[in-house]
Amino acid sequence: MRIGVLGPVLAWDEAGSELELRGPRHRAVLARLVAAHGRVVPVDRLVDDLWSEPPAGAVSAVRTFVAALRRALEPDRRPRTPARLLVTEGPGYALRAEPEAVDAWRFEAAAAEAAGAPPHRALALLDAALGDWRGPAYADFDEAWAGTERARLEQLRLAAVERRAAALLELGRPGEAVPELDALVAEQPWREEAWRLLALALYRTGRQADALAVLRRARSLLDERHGVEPNVRLRRLEADLLRQSDPGAESAEQVWAATTAAYDQTVGPQSPARLESTVGLLRSLAFTGGAGLGTAQEQRAATVAAAERLDDPELAARVIGGYDVPAIWTRADDPARSARIVAAAEHALARLGTDAHEVDRARLLSVVAVESRGVPGPRPAEAAAEAERLARGLGDPALLAFALNGVFMQTFHRTGLASERDRIGAELVTLATRHRLPAYAILGHLVRLQARSALADFDGADKHAAAADQLAERHERPLTGVFTEWYRAMRLAAHDAPFATAEAAYRAAAVRLDGAGMPGVQRGLLPLALLCLRLRHGMPLAFEDDTDWGPYEPWARPLLLLEEGKRDEAATVLRRTPVPPGDLLTEAMWALSGRAAIALGDKAMGAKTAIALAPAEGELAGAGSGMLTVGPVSELLDELR
Repeated sequence: MRIGVLGPVLAWDEAGSELELRGPRHRAVLARLVAAHGRVVPVDRLVDDLWSEPPAGAVSAVRTFVAALRRALEPDRRPRTPARLLVTEGPGYALRAEPEAVDAWRFEAAAAEAAGAPPHRALALLDAALGDWRGPAYADFDEAWAGTERARLEQLRLAAVERRAAALLELGRPGEAVPELDALVAEQPWREEAWRLLALALYRTGRQADALAVLRRARSLLDERHGVEPNVRLRRLEADLLRQSDPGAESAEQVWAATTAAYDQTVGPQSPARLESTVGLLRSLAFTGGAGLGTAQEQRAATVAAAERLDDPELAARVIGGYDVPAIWTRADDPARSARIVAAAEHALARLGTDAHEVDRARLLSVVAVESRGVPGPRPAEAAAEAERLARGLGDPALLAFALNGVFMQTFHRTGLASERDRIGAELVTLATRHRLPAYAILGHLVRLQARSALADFDGADKHAAAADQLAERHERPLTGVFTEWYRAMRLAAHDAPFATAEAAYRAAAVRLDGAGMPGVQRGLLPLALLCLRLRHGMPLAFEDDTDWGPYEPWARPLLLLEEGKRDEAATVLRRTPVPPGDLLTEAMWALSGRAAIALGDKAMGAKTAIALAPAEGELAGAGSGMLTVGPVSELLDELR
């Protein structure tokens, strides 16, 4: 099933046949729920949004519309079985469609990814996304809610058209960008970026006079219609073109092309130097996020395997240890891949033996510590401690920052260690700021954000979130915003914001994770956050049967079974619940087990939970993740006792 609001509101089944949505108010209900982005819309709000003067029986009418929509959207649903798509929740209704099923949601996700993607990827994303537009968004409706959403989506569409044109320019295809940009400036003459791109595209197709004429026309229109001067980018472009100097001729793309061509000519394809160079490229690629991060991780593993085949342990050590990309999350995106990299590092250490240079040894040990996140056993912690000792002795700031990242990853062997992690984060911030290591400065601020959240110091956490965002903007680190947006959603939940407000913030943060290239963070996180939120608000734990709980399913399951009234089964499952792994959500998992133990009167599990959580009595359970919270550990311990 697909839903379209980028034009008249329509829906289609999986075969592409249009569904019968009945009358205009049926469509209005569906459209209003799409505009809510999966959030619950109370019935009273629907009534107000559907009628300027609601008639008697408006609430019953809305329920009738919803029932008809459910029959249209889920024709195979059996009578009296719960709806899975248009669901009743709390005081109203919500649309629980997959993001790909709604054209507006799909468009927003593609536009967000394209904003930071390489030109080839951006062009492919935007060609598909812009192709979904069939006319003005929510074209059937003039109500205020529709107008607001239509205006917002239109601004995103215009920005996407500009990003597509920029991608074409980056790919050396300026002629293809001209017609669409020409139409855009005619339709939206106040968009200065569109004027700039049009002039640049014309210049690069050999039409200098036309390019200058476009800039003069932009200056005239902006002055006559809006009384403003063109912005600095437009003025700088005009000066460049008058000097017949293409601002793109000295751009990074040109430098890159010349440099890579020279590299290919001088460095043979079988040269080991290529592997070391590749690691540097992959490190930079990882910072772009999304597809770049995923590709970097995959190719890193391939590069390590290639280095091992060359039978040069020193080269292998440099290749394995050269990928010092900071890591903040304690679950690996691909545990099997991480295990292979750890094995390669250990093999290199063994082969080098006592002849290993201390720099190589420190880097390999840091790799073992970072990539063994969440892996039980003494070896990762020992590797972290030894890497830190070596790095401090060598006096290499970047190496010490890498080693401290490994130490951070190994501070989860018990609960209640937020203060220790705060100390590590503080040293990272100081070290990275003094020695201009922006990636590690961001890591340090995120570590402190997590730690201060665990300690309920949200004023402190706010400062670190702002500092991380500022650094990320300056140094183009898009993944930082994923963590700070989740933090701000968690902050709302921790401060008992209205349920709908906190839920909406979590769902918006989850959209940022789509395509971010971090499955170890993403899988199961949104359901877990919503479960914790519902527990805090004393609300029903209503989740779809096919909800993907990821690695958190064993700790959520007893509570879900209790919600269904299956006490005996819940008690059995709770007794079999494993000890939570040592990671950023350890306290949260214990808290869920504790809640289930209280509900079931399971004194043995209650005592076990109390012992595990006692060191964290002054913390907020789960808040050390910077993502979600189950509430104060002290309150839970009081109930358990």
